Amino acid sequence: MDDGGTLYSIGELARQTGLTVKTIRFYSDHGIVTPADRTPAGYRRYGTEAVARLAFVRTLRELGLGLDAIRQILDRELALDEVAAQHAAALDAQIAVLRLRRAVLTAVARRRPTPEETHRMHELARLSETERRRLVDDFLDGVVFEAPGSEGIRRSMTPELPDRPTEEQLQAWVELAELTLDPDFRADLRRTVETHRSDAAGTPPRPDVVALARAHAEPALAAGVAPESPEADPVVTALRAHCARTLDRPDDSTLRHHLLNRLEAAHDPRRDRYSELLAVINAWPAPSPLSPALAWSTAALRARTAR
Repeated sequence: MDDGGTLYSIGELARQTGLTVKTIRFYSDHGIVTPADRTPAGYRRYGTEAVARLAFVRTLRELGLGLDAIRQILDRELALDEVAAQHAAALDAQIAVLRLRRAVLTAVARRRPTPEETHRMHELARLSETERRRLVDDFLDGVVFEAPGSEGIRRSMTPELPDRPTEEQLQAWVELAELTLDPDFRADLRRTVETHRSDAAGTPPRPDVVALARAHAEPALAAGVAPESPEADPVVTALRAHCARTLDRPDDSTLRHHLLNRLEAAHDPRRDRYSELLAVINAWPAPSPLSPALAWSTAALRARTAR
């Protein structure tokens, strides 16, 4: 028989499409698919076009479209591409909410916060772009005072969460935002920035002693030199001499105590964590941690300052 004349009962149509008889009857009752004929006993019969139509309906339903929209698409009252674009936009919004929820739940599972902390994490994740900017600006205003060079420091410390962040970026934002609200971290960072400015003052600007300590300590760390060992003596001597030249001060006990105080004040693991989180949020290369070099330099200087 010619395919154009083939008629299917609901049961046959169910076997052809993989839908249930109940579903096809429901679609038929609601005008999604219409019978081509009826038997003398009143049973519905469907043409071959019903197979393709139901397959299309099934696809749209699996994509999440409602029956009203599907009916309008089938009746050409709505353009499929426009409906698809609207639905995709709605799904994007849902996905963003789900990512946010997953980020918070993952952080909760990892850190076991109190109920109050959990609420704060959720609120931080929900902040709008304007609210995020306000929070970051308040943090930077508190730790980076206005002075020449402050704009560069602010840029290097500013998180820019993208419009469609990954779950990792959302988790990083929640943790970084909590850090910015920590008054102890704020005060510590402000002291570090102020001391850095004091040491770097001059024309031309002088390098930071923390950066100098890192430059001298990292090769020693890589070579496995213990900070208290005799092998570390030339490293510490070179570091002190470099800092003395940079600060235009004599290499004496006063300088050694100054360096020790500077490095101990700068040795806050939270700074490394802030940098790590900032790199994740801004999609920057992962920074190398500062803490190991500072710990080595501090231990090496302390061992020799007491001599």
